Amino acid sequence: MLELLEYISILPEFTNVQRKVTTSVFSTTRPRLSTQHLHHQSADREQNYPIEFSPTADMSTSESIRRTLESVPSKFRGPGGAVAVVKDGELAGQHVWGYANLDARISITPTTIFPICSISKQMVCLVLTDLLQNDKDKAFEDALHKALHELLPQDLMANKDLTVERMVAMQSGLRDYWALTVLWGATPGGRFSIYQDAPKALKRLGGFHFAPGTEMSYCNSNFMTLGIAIEKATGQTLGGLLESRLFDPAGMKTAALRPDTERLPAPLVGYEGSDENGYVAYQNRIEWAGDAGIQASLEDMVAYEKHIDHSSSSAHSAYQKNSQEPHYIDGSAANYGYGLARIEADGMTVVGHGGALAGFRLHRWYVAEKRVSVVALLNSDMDSAEVAGYVLRNVAGLPAKEQQKGSLSETKVEWTGYYLDEEANLAIAVSHGGPGELLIYYAGHEDKVKITDSTKASSKGMTVSYEVGKLSIHRLREGRKLTAKSLAPPGSPNDGEEVIYTGSYRSEEIDSKFHCTGTGEMLYVAFDGYLGEGPAHLMKHIGKDVWWLACQRSLDAPASGNWTVVFHRGEDGKAIQGATVGCWLARNVKFVKKE
Repeated sequence: MLELLEYISILPEFTNVQRKVTTSVFSTTRPRLSTQHLHHQSADREQNYPIEFSPTADMSTSESIRRTLESVPSKFRGPGGAVAVVKDGELAGQHVWGYANLDARISITPTTIFPICSISKQMVCLVLTDLLQNDKDKAFEDALHKALHELLPQDLMANKDLTVERMVAMQSGLRDYWALTVLWGATPGGRFSIYQDAPKALKRLGGFHFAPGTEMSYCNSNFMTLGIAIEKATGQTLGGLLESRLFDPAGMKTAALRPDTERLPAPLVGYEGSDENGYVAYQNRIEWAGDAGIQASLEDMVAYEKHIDHSSSSAHSAYQKNSQEPHYIDGSAANYGYGLARIEADGMTVVGHGGALAGFRLHRWYVAEKRVSVVALLNSDMDSAEVAGYVLRNVAGLPAKEQQKGSLSETKVEWTGYYLDEEANLAIAVSHGGPGELLIYYAGHEDKVKITDSTKASSKGMTVSYEVGKLSIHRLREGRKLTAKSLAPPGSPNDGEEVIYTGSYRSEEIDSKFHCTGTGEMLYVAFDGYLGEGPAHLMKHIGKDVWWLACQRSLDAPASGNWTVVFHRGEDGKAIQGATVGCWLARNVKFVKKE
């Protein structure tokens, strides 16, 4: 799954190209890539393609971009990658390095096809907006809503605040289906089918984990649902619509929707690992469309960035509409909409998105004010947002990333430890980081905040304050305000009393079962569901009846992180009668203990 830093697009007025109607998202009229095109000549050493620049580019700018791009491989080590800069609507520089396939010694080239994963979301939204803009008699809009009612549970669709606009802004309140696959018994590296498994997933999402429009939480369910609904509403494949309404107009010659991640075009291989531990090829087996699924080369992405820059000034383009600042239901500003994330840097708005799949990391940023785009495509787990950000800061003149200095305050606080957000039933860990810094683990990863006094800390995305036994947090990017109570130091989970956590638990809401086994502080949980019988996960006791379930590998990548398991006692205050299981992407799933 992707968080906010892993998050642009555009289309002018499209001609209404009619395509042959099919029933499968896998069908596409995109020409098949030939073996000759896909397989690049093997060599005994890396083929270093020259950094290319537009012949009209200012030479001083070109030289600066050249130096920046040349420095990327050594600063961000890995099997290989491809980066490009588009400035003023033209290619200002591009660089590819390393290997698409380490074993076969096949180099990455500008035409190597990458899965761009969640960057696909903005492209699907461009098609969606174009369809709506050209829907004069509202036939498509009506058909779209009909399809959504068929795909999602009726009790969810009955909520009038659940709209298409909330879905594309990640404000739907729906749980993320990729996270829930853990609870449905999926195994890491397992299969997931769009037409066999996805409809069952959508019917098992359960209720909202927050009221639609009130906050933001990344959710792939929104975009998978919309992708299938668009097909139902138009009678056309999503791949065909993307081709006619985006890829062809933008000149993205080899881009296509190819949902099956097990069938990546040769020669590209995705790698997990590091210099220290070595790199291992990873084989994905999931299918996705709408929330991801598009594959494109660096050349395709350069064409896409040119298309964005050309259309960004058009008041009536789909991109212009989609890139407007989104808002929550109360009118306050949000920072995600239509597959585009927005951040403010030195008074400028930077818009973009990232993508992730085991063995791949991708990212793109666009600064309209500077007319500068950066694309980074990597076939490893290296942080592509860091790569794209490094290039963008140098090219667009944004401030350098803040570095820790020796003079930073050594202030520490006395309220580190574990807390529980009782509304969401999610655990929070507070620990010291670098000098004058706290690490807050809550949304599946650690956020750094600077200590401002003995009871407060903050960053651009979060404010934290402490009162005796209570933590107050405002997550600005997600619009979430919460209060969490302190959890007593773990000690023994039983504290001298006999508490039996082990046993079987059932959730009717999402159609899942879990089995808790083990003794003392070494407990395990394994989930069963319509996807099978999943692996056993290790649990860590962090406070009375509150445990963390470690999940660093799952069906999708990256995994959902630690899940919180809160066991619930009966009226006697002793016997365990149920549990609430959740992570940031899928909160408050209720389970009842079975006798």
